[in-house]
Amino acid sequence: MKKILVLGPGCTKCKHLHEVAEEAAKQLGLECEMEKVTDIRQIMALRVMMTPALVVDGAVKVAGRVPNIEEMKRILQGAS
Repeated sequence: MKKILVLGPGCTKCKHLHEVAEEAAKQLGLECEMEKVTDIRQIMALRVMMTPALVVDGAVKVAGRVPNIEEMKRILQGAS
Protein backbone atom coordinates (compact mmCIF):
# COMPACT_ATOMS: atom_id res chain seq x y z
CA MET A 1 0.00 0.00 0.00
CA LYS A 2 1.35 3.40 -1.00
CA LYS A 3 1.54 6.25 1.47
CA ILE A 4 0.77 9.60 -0.16
CA LEU A 5 1.22 12.90 1.66
CA VAL A 6 -0.15 16.20 0.38
CA LEU A 7 1.81 19.02 1.99
CA GLY A 8 0.49 22.55 2.33
CA PRO A 9 -1.31 25.00 4.58
CA GLY A 10 -4.75 24.17 3.21
CA CYS A 11 -4.85 26.64 0.32
CA THR A 12 -6.86 26.13 -2.86
CA LYS A 13 -3.88 24.63 -4.71
CA CYS A 14 -3.25 22.20 -1.85
CA LYS A 15 -6.85 21.04 -1.96
CA HIS A 16 -6.67 20.68 -5.74
CA LEU A 17 -3.45 18.60 -5.47
CA HIS A 18 -5.22 16.29 -3.02
CA GLU A 19 -8.18 15.91 -5.40
CA VAL A 20 -5.93 15.18 -8.40
CA ALA A 21 -3.91 12.61 -6.43
CA GLU A 22 -7.06 10.95 -5.16
CA GLU A 23 -8.61 10.76 -8.63
CA ALA A 24 -5.40 9.44 -10.22
CA ALA A 25 -5.10 6.72 -7.56
CA LYS A 26 -8.76 5.81 -8.11
CA GLN A 27 -8.34 5.61 -11.89
CA LEU A 28 -5.26 3.39 -11.46
CA GLY A 29 -7.01 1.18 -8.90
CA LEU A 30 -4.12 1.95 -6.57
CA GLU A 31 -4.44 0.98 -2.95
CA CYS A 32 -3.08 3.87 -0.92
CA GLU A 33 -3.29 5.82 2.28
CA MET A 34 -3.59 9.59 1.76
CA GLU A 35 -2.83 12.17 4.38
CA LYS A 36 -2.85 15.98 4.40
CA VAL A 37 0.04 17.59 6.23
CA THR A 38 -0.52 21.22 7.20
CA ASP A 39 2.03 21.59 10.03
CA ILE A 40 4.85 23.79 8.69
CA ARG A 41 7.42 22.01 10.91
CA GLN A 42 6.53 18.64 9.39
CA ILE A 43 6.66 20.14 5.90
CA MET A 44 10.08 21.68 6.54
CA ALA A 45 11.34 18.41 8.06
CA LEU A 46 10.71 16.88 4.63
CA ARG A 47 12.86 19.69 3.16
CA VAL A 48 10.00 21.12 1.15
CA MET A 49 10.19 24.88 0.68
CA MET A 50 7.34 25.32 -1.81
CA THR A 51 3.78 24.08 -1.43
CA PRO A 52 1.71 22.38 -2.47
CA ALA A 53 3.90 19.31 -2.51
CA LEU A 54 3.34 15.61 -3.01
CA VAL A 55 5.29 12.90 -1.19
CA VAL A 56 4.93 9.27 -2.23
CA ASP A 57 6.42 6.60 0.03
CA GLY A 58 8.77 9.14 1.62
CA ALA A 59 10.06 10.73 -1.62
CA VAL A 60 9.08 14.26 -2.70
CA LYS A 61 7.65 13.94 -6.21
CA VAL A 62 6.17 17.41 -6.83
CA ALA A 63 6.67 20.79 -5.16
CA GLY A 64 5.21 24.20 -5.90
CA ARG A 65 2.67 23.12 -8.50
CA VAL A 66 -0.29 20.85 -9.25
CA PRO A 67 0.29 18.31 -12.03
CA ASN A 68 -2.56 17.34 -14.34
CA ILE A 69 -4.26 13.97 -13.92
CA GLU A 70 -2.14 12.20 -16.56
CA GLU A 71 1.13 13.37 -15.05
CA MET A 72 -0.12 12.40 -11.59
CA LYS A 73 -0.90 8.89 -12.84
CA ARG A 74 2.64 8.61 -14.23
CA ILE A 75 4.06 9.83 -10.91
CA LEU A 76 2.05 7.30 -8.92
CA GLN A 77 2.88 4.44 -11.30
CA GLY A 78 6.56 5.36 -11.30
CA ALA A 79 6.59 5.23 -7.53
CA SER A 80 5.63 1.53 -7.64
